[in-house]
Amino acid sequence: MPTGEPKILFERHIFSKRTNGLFDKTNPGISNPVAGGYGASASQHKRLQEAVILNRNAALMSASWGRFQVMGFNYALAGFNSLQEFVTAMYKGEREHLFAFVNYILNTSLGDELREKRWSDFARKYNGPDYKKNNYDVKMAEAYKKLKDSSRSLVATKTPVRKSTISKNKKAKGMPNYFQ
Repeated sequence: MPTGEPKILFERHIFSKRTNGLFDKTNPGISNPVAGGYGASASQHKRLQEAVILNRNAALMSASWGRFQVMGFNYALAGFNSLQEFVTAMYKGEREHLFAFVNYILNTSLGDELREKRWSDFARKYNGPDYKKNNYDVKMAEAYKKLKDSSRSLVATKTPVRKSTISKNKKAKGMPNYFQ
């Protein structure tokens, strides 16, 4: 984003689930058992900040983060030792976004789906059972075709990615204090 913040999407239904609906009546815009109500991309960090005030960990786990939109609750599968380490990495840049995504793929055994171009299988496992609502499988197939046609290639590997070396105490550039 132009502000230096990572791209996020705050998922109010995930926040509702992680807080057992505690804030559904008082804060329905950020806590609701029904998915949706996302608003503009520019409003996502503000929505997340509101949720952080109510329940920090549940809020940070209820957002999808970075270039590949890895859910915060998947921080361990993405190769991080803590939720805070994951969030800090998302503020560092796209290299760490890729690190998280590749580790998630390796740790959830989704590499075969990518190598075999089984877009529906990948999208169902990565995005959940409602992946068809957003045509994630179709978008992936189209993106692959576009990249293939432009002579670019994506390489999937079974080689483990390095462990994170992010300092737990080091603040990432542009990271607001309320996310530390």
